[in-house]
Amino acid sequence: MGLIDKNSESYIADIAFQETLDLLEWPRLCEQLASFASSSVGRKKCLHSSIPNNFETSHQYLAETLEIGSLDEEIEGGISFHGINDLEDIILRCSKGGVLTGIQLLEVAETLRAARRLRRQIEQPEIRPHISSLVSNFVTLPDLQRRIEFMLEEGGRVADRSSQQLFELRQKASRLSVERKECLKEVVRRHHAVLQTTVLAERFSRPVMALKAGALDQISGTVHDTSASGNTVYIEPQIVIPLGNRISKIQDQILVEEQRILSDLSSQVGKNFEELEHLSQALPKLDFALARARYGKWIGGIAPSIKNEPESDFLIQEFRHPLLVWQEHYEDGEPVVPISFEISSSVMSVIITGPNTGGKTVTLKSIGLAILMAKFGLLLPSIGEPSLPWCHKVLADIGDEQSLQQNLSTFSGHIVRIRRILKTISTEPGPIVVLLDELGAGTDPTEGTALAHALLMTFADRARLTVATTHFGELKTLKYNDTRFENASVGFNSDTICPTYHLQWGIPGRSNALAIANRLGLDDSVIGHAKQLMRVNGTENVNSIIEGLEKQRERQQEAAEDAAALLARTELLHEELISRWEKERQQSEKFQERGKKKLEISILEGQKEVKSLIRRLRDRSADGEIARTVGQRLKRIEAVHFQDKTNKDKINWFPKVGDRVRLISIGKSGEVVSVSDDGMQLTVMCGVFRSTVDLSAVESLDGKKPSFTKPLFNVKANLSLGGNSNIRTKRNTVDVRGLRVHEAEAVIEEKFRNTLGPVWVIHGIGTGRLKKGLTEWLKNLDYVEKITMAEKYDGGAGCSVVWLR
Repeated sequence: MGLIDKNSESYIADIAFQETLDLLEWPRLCEQLASFASSSVGRKKCLHSSIPNNFETSHQYLAETLEIGSLDEEIEGGISFHGINDLEDIILRCSKGGVLTGIQLLEVAETLRAARRLRRQIEQPEIRPHISSLVSNFVTLPDLQRRIEFMLEEGGRVADRSSQQLFELRQKASRLSVERKECLKEVVRRHHAVLQTTVLAERFSRPVMALKAGALDQISGTVHDTSASGNTVYIEPQIVIPLGNRISKIQDQILVEEQRILSDLSSQVGKNFEELEHLSQALPKLDFALARARYGKWIGGIAPSIKNEPESDFLIQEFRHPLLVWQEHYEDGEPVVPISFEISSSVMSVIITGPNTGGKTVTLKSIGLAILMAKFGLLLPSIGEPSLPWCHKVLADIGDEQSLQQNLSTFSGHIVRIRRILKTISTEPGPIVVLLDELGAGTDPTEGTALAHALLMTFADRARLTVATTHFGELKTLKYNDTRFENASVGFNSDTICPTYHLQWGIPGRSNALAIANRLGLDDSVIGHAKQLMRVNGTENVNSIIEGLEKQRERQQEAAEDAAALLARTELLHEELISRWEKERQQSEKFQERGKKKLEISILEGQKEVKSLIRRLRDRSADGEIARTVGQRLKRIEAVHFQDKTNKDKINWFPKVGDRVRLISIGKSGEVVSVSDDGMQLTVMCGVFRSTVDLSAVESLDGKKPSFTKPLFNVKANLSLGGNSNIRTKRNTVDVRGLRVHEAEAVIEEKFRNTLGPVWVIHGIGTGRLKKGLTEWLKNLDYVEKITMAEKYDGGAGCSVVWLR
């Protein structure tokens, strides 16, 4: 073997990338992925597969994941890899003329049989072209499989039927063994008085008797052993020694014949070396793809859109760190706070600031893992339609450990890693993402800031994207001088001294050091002196500006929510006006023509004014003052047109807690376990099924139904302001990803009964089968007016809007 050149470009690039994988804890993720594999070969593939270095392989991996995942859901009980064994060492031994044991030969036959079953399940090129290509060249050697199973019994024993000679030898040995046993019984019967026990023992594959030491002259024979005390000798009687010798000779002949048969079968395996080698390489790939699909389903993953365009945007909504998801489920960890990345193609560098323990490092690792998972063909634990460019490599410098082996300080360790990263970027082809934690830390702040500034400018010129965390305030201003830079910050609640772990884009973060120190009881004089020094250095002004931006964002959000609530209330009022106008129009025929016209004019004028108010609220320039004015006007319109309206329910029959009621939609009875404060909603326990339904959805067991008039308004203030006439909220949104079509239908139908207006159904993209099945079902419902695709910011193709009549 040649010596490794540790200064070569390829060696440095490999070291930099391997360090990145370790820093991002990629091996831990692979271990978790391997737990979803179905065979030992699949687990080995999950643990030792390298991350693809080209776009085509990543695209192939993702397609395999989606295809085999869809098939796994279709097959009852899922795809089974039972019977798949690791043949790598077996076929290598046979190819070199080695002889296999009976158990190893049975493993070959079992694998051939299982491979044939998998090929029948999977191969369908029209539907599953990518995984079908993996099994299309399977040669499962049925003749060899049947021959092995015929000649070997369970446990690997060579069967009597495998050869006539073996059968005759075993029969002869069996007869001699019976004859020897009868002779021994006769000796025991005659000499039982001098025996320690009448139970026969065995020494060196020969039958012996436990004879008292003083009676050795009573039985002639060969002594094979003596007890530790010397009181017992183990003797083989002379009368059975000739029989034993003949049996031993025949046993040797049996072993020779068995070895000949095993050698013949091993030779047959060796002759099919190429076919078996192809099989041993393809089967792990199949199990690897299935493990990716099952792992993706477990984490609630969505297939990312990987684009072979380096300048594409990074768009990932509410990404949950997969290792933290595992920790939450299996190690009693805290609930995972999702992080969103929306980085436009023009941004080359993102600077994340904020206090320690606020989640900056987790954010860096989340970005790195999202890119690696997409390259590896894994689904991303996010929502919406994740999209990102294919990147050649991810390189990271995360953590402040000192390199004790190289006698390096914290700062020196960072510089060594960054030097490797710069060297790799200059030699490796393709776009590269760089992740830097606490850039410039560990040295003089002035020099560290200057060095960090220079490095960020260099990486902005050379890397596709750089994401860096820092505490240096000067780096926060780069965004305002160079459009390639963007600021982000992690949230922190200085009142509770706890991080919120939410990532905020566009606004730099504050260190909150003085606020934390004050809450922890540090001397007031020290904190006061620190504030004076901040004013001298100008740091207080920067923090005041950042704090002002944060408060302005909060005010804008509150104003948007208030305006959204008013818009929703206005639309409800508009619908109520139309409904009232229609009723009054039908009844007005009974009255005189003059009164009829006067009433219609009044209602139509109210309609026009409400529509005008809606247009004002939808205007992008609408502010809090307009929303307040509109709200006051709505109250006056409501007072004029609905003076006789009362919000009190007029109910003839009203269910109470403990009453038995019938759910009209499914015809099942249940017990009322709770009633809402306004009496309009009930929680009903139907067996083990608990459901919250409207009052109108139930009746008494004897057929009584509530008769009431609904309140005019039921407006929630947590709506988000949108451009449509109806707004997506948590109340009118249902997520059915991961469900089968019939399961999703039941969930959506329940949502229809408890929702007024359109319903947003999140079904994801995947193979499209769920969306297709739901669309066909919804089109056949009489009370569904139309089905449209959601706006891009509401889910796009992964979400459908169902408009009810």
